[in-house]
Amino acid sequence: MTLLAVLLVWGLSACASESKVKGREPLLLAPNVPQAAQQYASQGTGAYKAGQYDEAKSLFAQAVSSAPNSGEAHYNLGLVLFKLGDTGAAREHFMQAANLAPGNKVIWDSPALSPYGSPDSNIPKKEPDPYRGAARSPGGGGPR
Repeated sequence: MTLLAVLLVWGLSACASESKVKGREPLLLAPNVPQAAQQYASQGTGAYKAGQYDEAKSLFAQAVSSAPNSGEAHYNLGLVLFKLGDTGAAREHFMQAANLAPGNKVIWDSPALSPYGSPDSNIPKKEPDPYRGAARSPGGGGPR
């Protein structure tokens, strides 16, 4: 009986550790982007990791201004906007990031794009659930 209890506790702890999802982190910019953009992105990453999201937002926005064709810069700005609750603006930057860096799997795993799967054509894409978030009739609405 004791062995069964030990196995049960071990199994539950293993399941709990597997369900933890690693938090998303800002990305490094490609080496070919302007030095100013890399500097803003580096400072923004530090602010993001320190929980200073408004400061990170400002720095990542400057990185995007300095390197508007950097998918990673747009991803970083989208990440902090998402963290701040501005999901509409975050989605725009995630979409821009995906357009600028179509093969970047980290970008395709962003909150705005992850429901659609990987850009790799060998991996099946998940169709979004059309009923997710649909309002239900307060009276039940079913047959009686």
